[in-house]
Amino acid sequence: MAMPSVIVASSKPLLFCLLAVPLVLLGVDVWREIVAPGSALGADPGEAVVHHLGTWGLRILLLTLAVSPASRLFRRPRLIRFRRMIGLWAFAYLVLHFTAYLYLLAGFELTNVIVRDIVKRPYITVGFAALLLLIPLAATSTRGWQRRLGRRWRTLHRLVYPAAIAAWVHLLWLSKGGFMDPFVYGLVLLFLFGERIAYSVRRRRAVAGDR
Repeated sequence: MAMPSVIVASSKPLLFCLLAVPLVLLGVDVWREIVAPGSALGADPGEAVVHHLGTWGLRILLLTLAVSPASRLFRRPRLIRFRRMIGLWAFAYLVLHFTAYLYLLAGFELTNVIVRDIVKRPYITVGFAALLLLIPLAATSTRGWQRRLGRRWRTLHRLVYPAAIAAWVHLLWLSKGGFMDPFVYGLVLLFLFGERIAYSVRRRRAVAGDR
């Protein structure tokens, strides 16, 4: 009986390491860029770093949304135990993405560049909104907060859906010429949302049938 719990416990460190791989690879590229400028991050290293962190933040956010559908489709409810870790990693990547933008592209000029960009550039506005939506989710991700909030916890954590849409729109508006990535990520979002809607409809019908 204890074997599944042991497997889950041993899988968490492995998953943690896998989610850290893109960050480690970026660190290697940054080091190569410092040693030999232009060798790893192209003509605009700052933009490359910001893009890398944002792309992986969106990918891991989609992975977070995929946990519940995967647990239902493959009948593996224990997969839910990995959702919190994945979600926190997504948040970490997106925080680093925004921090890299502040430091590498905006130069921490709060009153001039940052405020102007957030207000006047729609793709930055919607990206910043996505990050703001994720802050309360990361802050209340613990079991303690889940107990304190009760049913409101689930309601609050539905903010992940508009956050994911906003992150996707941010990428779509940011794309220059190539729309394949936004198209693929959009299809993934549609599938994940569609599965949730279908599951909700089936559950309501089952409840109505029991009555």
